[in-house]
Amino acid sequence: MDLRKLKKLIELVEESSIAELEITEGEEKVRISKPGSGVQNYAIMPQAMPAMMQAATQSATTANPGNTDAPDAAASTAKAVLDGHIVKSPMVGTFYRAASPGANPFVEIGQSVKMGDTLCIIEAMKLLNEIEADKNGVIKAILPENGQPVEYGEPLFIIE
Repeated sequence: MDLRKLKKLIELVEESSIAELEITEGEEKVRISKPGSGVQNYAIMPQAMPAMMQAATQSATTANPGNTDAPDAAASTAKAVLDGHIVKSPMVGTFYRAASPGANPFVEIGQSVKMGDTLCIIEAMKLLNEIEADKNGVIKAILPENGQPVEYGEPLFIIE
């Protein structure tokens, strides 16, 4: 499924009153859920989602089912740490710091970047998508670990 089509579907769900949308196109299956509908973030999942990602999703949704104070406390702590310009993930996929295993990472903490510099790669549905800096500055933090699954809108980098 085309990335532009996915972004448009996410926008339509955000603007509508529906809580969840599921679409099957050929062998691809996409589910988009609004926050507050039982899923913490938007979830876009291919039909054959790896077992590791399924386990992470299940543990995230069942970790604190009745505790609504924990996300607020975590958000305020994260806000203090995440001071600066936040580069967010434009898609769901796997975060990679380098072009290939063993290669040097695209960026390191403390490195200066210019708008358009490649920061990382997100692999989504067997496609490698380069994520570029949308601001000039210095890398203050790299939030996900190499090889970690990331969600749509999840903070990836902090640029000062």
